[in-house]
Amino acid sequence: MKSSLDLQPNAAEDEFTIGQLAARFGLATHVLRHWEDVGLIEPAERVNGRRRYRTWHAARVATILLTKEAGFTLDQIRAMLDAPDGPARKQLLHRHRDELDRRLAGIEAARQIVQHGIDCPAEDFTRCPNFLRIVDEKAAGRPSEKVTAE
Repeated sequence: MKSSLDLQPNAAEDEFTIGQLAARFGLATHVLRHWEDVGLIEPAERVNGRRRYRTWHAARVATILLTKEAGFTLDQIRAMLDAPDGPARKQLLHRHRDELDRRLAGIEAARQIVQHGIDCPAEDFTRCPNFLRIVDEKAAGRPSEKVTAE
């Protein structure tokens, strides 16, 4: 088992092996190789044929992971990180936020349907007048109103 010291860069040279950098973030080493291949991180220096990463590589990996957690694809992350200026990055962020808002609205609508099924006093919620109204609106291609239990 590796100690926490094994996950630290070499203090004298401020370098990480690929294994150390991957372990720091709980990644497989092939993930870092892939990110190099697709241009998300700059290739590490090679010492005796082995990759050596610097502290700034760790910051780049942290940035990639944070943006992945925010729902960005690798292509979107590369475009954002390689954007020539702040306004270009803001534009990407606005588009992503709008997509998140659209997805959140869909999730909220789905949650309302599920909650209706839970709260509906009808023995079979699929026969509830409010649920049937929502089904009719959806079938007609109209946006649904909020579902309420009757």
